[in-house]
Amino acid sequence: MKRLLLSAALLLGVAAPALAEKADSYKPTNISYGAMDIDDVKQVTIMSGGVKLTRGTLTMTAERALVKQSPEGYQQVTLYGDGKKATFRQKRDGAGDLWVEGDADRIEYDEQAELVKMFNKAAIRRLEGGKQNDEVQGEFISYDSRKEFFSVRNTATGESKPGGGRGTMVIQPSRTEPPAEKK
Repeated sequence: MKRLLLSAALLLGVAAPALAEKADSYKPTNISYGAMDIDDVKQVTIMSGGVKLTRGTLTMTAERALVKQSPEGYQQVTLYGDGKKATFRQKRDGAGDLWVEGDADRIEYDEQAELVKMFNKAAIRRLEGGKQNDEVQGEFISYDSRKEFFSVRNTATGESKPGGGRGTMVIQPSRTEPPAEKK
């Protein structure tokens, strides 16, 4: 699950992109859950009962998670909120206390394609020093970490349809007000 979801953080890097903590991809993944079923033949693992995944600074939570493994060893992970939100939080590379966090009803990650998709009431926020800087919301958010390209659509299918709703984005200014003139 390297670079899991939190490459999605880059989508908020409209003004100044900052990568998710690169070192996380080389750390072990720890998962806690209430119940787990593994089908070795189909290479499918289902976890339920409140799933919490941690890998370095990355933390993801969901009520249920489905993990599929391809013959090449790549993972496809789907996190389900099941009435709650599936969430993630990860430190971003760079100096200071920089984080990214997000939530959606469902989050899908394809490790081989390095593609993150967030469905239904999706939101991603950048934080600095515990303070929220930027945020984007939409019914569907997709992030391709290889191309550093993201898209937000107004329906959970990933299409944009007239009347399908509107996304929102808040970008904090990157410059500060000039000092007041001395009289």
